[in-house]
Amino acid sequence: MFKGFYNLTSAMLTHQSNLNVVANNLVNVSTAGYKQDRYTATTFDDVMYARVGTNFSEGQEIGRQSYIRATSEIYTDYTQGTMEPTGLSLDFGIVGDGFFAVQNPDGEVYYTRMGNFTLDDDGYLCLPGFGQVLGPDQNPIYLGTDKINCDKQGQIFYNEGGLIGRLGIYSFEDNGALVHTDRGLFQGENAELSQDSEVWWSYLERSNSDVVKQMTEMITYQRALQSAAQISKMYDQLMSRAATDVGRMQ
Repeated sequence: MFKGFYNLTSAMLTHQSNLNVVANNLVNVSTAGYKQDRYTATTFDDVMYARVGTNFSEGQEIGRQSYIRATSEIYTDYTQGTMEPTGLSLDFGIVGDGFFAVQNPDGEVYYTRMGNFTLDDDGYLCLPGFGQVLGPDQNPIYLGTDKINCDKQGQIFYNEGGLIGRLGIYSFEDNGALVHTDRGLFQGENAELSQDSEVWWSYLERSNSDVVKQMTEMITYQRALQSAAQISKMYDQLMSRAATDVGRMQ
């Protein structure tokens, strides 16, 4: 009986963790370049049941049972999102592996797939609310105007002609080692300039989170959580009843 109670408790914790991840994905379903998180769970080490042996044997295994589930990891899905034209001159999307680099006012560098940029008060290309966009030399990119165009190598030109600068597209040997921070930003070390990515000008990469799938998963986990909670109440009543009856027998 107690084992069932433990299993139900771990199920509720697992479903709640799933709901938290799905809720965050839904909140960011319209965030440009957002990469959805996925939740995975695992069991604690299996408990082995064995038949007691004789003096001449050590017993025989007759089965295994796992009591509870626990969080294994929350990982990020880096699948390419859909590219959507916006017609805005300061929107950029990355096709392939790679990230834009953004430096906040404290000098910290973050990496993102969000390309809905604008100009700050000093005329530098920036990601609103975060910081200035960096070039391949890791310096901020000064534009001074939004009358620009850009090629697929990330080179930015004035409409009248003349090279202004270039977007820095950075990649990592293992994206799985990146730390996913709030609102689609990542932190990581040993970033290198990407050689294979393309920059699409006046496009944005949409979130790779499917709203229909996320809503379906939310309903599924919510119902599973409610079911586990109801059955756990029944277990609690049974344990209370058992304890009372044992006391009367004495």
